[in-house]
Amino acid sequence: MPASLSDLKAGLSKLGLSKNLIIAHASMRAFGSVDANDMLSALLDSTRGIIMPTFTYKSMLNPEVGPPKNGLTYGSQNDLNKMAEPFHPDMPVDALMGVLPEMLRKHPKAKRSMHPIQSFAGINADAIINTQTLYEPFAPIASLAEQDGWVLLLGVDHMVNTSIHYGEKLAGRMQFIRWALLKDKVVECPGFPGDSEGFNAITPDVEKYTRRVEINGALVQAIHLRSLLKAVVEKIHGNPYALLCGRKDCERCEAVRYG
Repeated sequence: MPASLSDLKAGLSKLGLSKNLIIAHASMRAFGSVDANDMLSALLDSTRGIIMPTFTYKSMLNPEVGPPKNGLTYGSQNDLNKMAEPFHPDMPVDALMGVLPEMLRKHPKAKRSMHPIQSFAGINADAIINTQTLYEPFAPIASLAEQDGWVLLLGVDHMVNTSIHYGEKLAGRMQFIRWALLKDKVVECPGFPGDSEGFNAITPDVEKYTRRVEINGALVQAIHLRSLLKAVVEKIHGNPYALLCGRKDCERCEAVRYG
């Protein structure tokens, strides 16, 4: 049976986040027949405000040459380069991000940042969105942590938890450079993160900072953001290879391992 708007509100209210700002990641498919508009309405009703990543990978370019040790084989994506689109404020969110971020982006009260690859959008979170720059793509996560924010994982796990990337940066882990197409130029975008396939290894480290509820058969997890970042830093400082994926063909994780 589909979950109603009241069901979603009732479930999310159990997390006790009505006075908190959140960053959310969601798989609507995990909830069955749930309307994305209802989910967004329930989130806004159950929190003080929300941000979500609204990334746009279709604006990315792969140059023929670039700096070494950058987790990238240069000149290997010429076909994708031909299909690249210049970033603009109304560019749709990449389909890999799911339907909810696009729903948020198009909301009349939403504000979106202008990063050509790693933008964020939010409602009741303008000050947080405004912190992002080309050189500090994860500044909104830093700002959210300062305001006692929480991460909300709706039917997804830590493999999509963007905040862990900021924790990697705080721990001193290697960041990368990517390039984005604008209307009249190509811009260099530093601070691009590594792979997230190994992020579920953080789960036991944040267990005591995690609240859970089940809604329509889907697991919803709320993790205190500042505690999550602290746990990521401690884990990487204890093991410099922590949270990396195990794939030998992952250029970014291999770059972290072998420099």
